[in-house]
Amino acid sequence: MKIDEQINIDPTELERFTRLADEWWNPDGQFRPVHKFNLVRLAAIENWIAGNFGRDVSSSAPFADIRILDVGCGAGLMSEPLARLGATLVGLDATPRNVEIARWHAAQNGLDIDYRNSLANRLVEDQERFDVVLNLEVVEHVPDPHQLIKECSALVKPGGIIVIATISRTLRSYLFAIIGAEHILRWLPKGTHRWSRFLRPEEVSQSIEQHGYEIIDVTGVSFSPTRSRWALSTDIGVNYMTLARRPK
Repeated sequence: MKIDEQINIDPTELERFTRLADEWWNPDGQFRPVHKFNLVRLAAIENWIAGNFGRDVSSSAPFADIRILDVGCGAGLMSEPLARLGATLVGLDATPRNVEIARWHAAQNGLDIDYRNSLANRLVEDQERFDVVLNLEVVEHVPDPHQLIKECSALVKPGGIIVIATISRTLRSYLFAIIGAEHILRWLPKGTHRWSRFLRPEEVSQSIEQHGYEIIDVTGVSFSPTRSRWALSTDIGVNYMTLARRPK
C-alpha cells in the first residue's frame, strides 16, 4: 500500500522507524528501554481491560471474544502478549517493514494476529469497531494528534475503552525524554521525539471527551534511577497513560 503524504503521517518519522524496524525484538538493541517500559504499561492495560469487561486475568484465555486494535503496533510488542490472553488482535502500522517483522514473529510463536500496513482513518471508512483501542506512544509522532485521537475514538464500540499513552509537554519531559534519553543515556536515537508535539494530559483528556468519552484514569509511568526500573506513578509530568470509556 502506498501511503499518501497528504494524510496524517510524517514521512520523516516513517523513514526513521523503517531504519529501526529490525531492532524491535532485540531486547539488547535500540528498543531495549521500550521492552522494560512495556512490561509496566502491559500490566496496567491488562487490568483496565479485565476491569471494564469483568474478566479474571488469572483464568485461561481471559480476553476471549474481546477485539483489540493496536494502533502504531510496531513489531507487536504489545499485541503479542494480549493475543496470548485470548484477545482477537488487529495490529496497525504505517511502516511496511514493521508489519513484515510483526507477522514473522507472530508466526514463529504460533500467534494468529491480523497485522495490517494501514492507517486508522481507513478502518473508520470501513466502519470497523473494536472493544479496545490502544494508541501507545503514537500521537507525538503525527502532524495532527487530535485528528488521530478522533479517528481512534470512532473505532471503539459503545461500552468499550481507549488507552492513549504519550509524553507530557513539560520542562521535565524535555530534560528527561529528549536531553536525557536521546543525548546523554542514548536510550533512543537522537531525533526520536519533538518536544513541540508532546501533549499535556489535560489536552488529551479534552480531545477524547469532545467525542463523548468519560475519562476513567490518568496514570503516570515513571523511571526510578536508583532502582533502574519503570513503575506506575501519580507523576504525570513526563510519561502517562489516559484511559477513557465510550458510554453504552
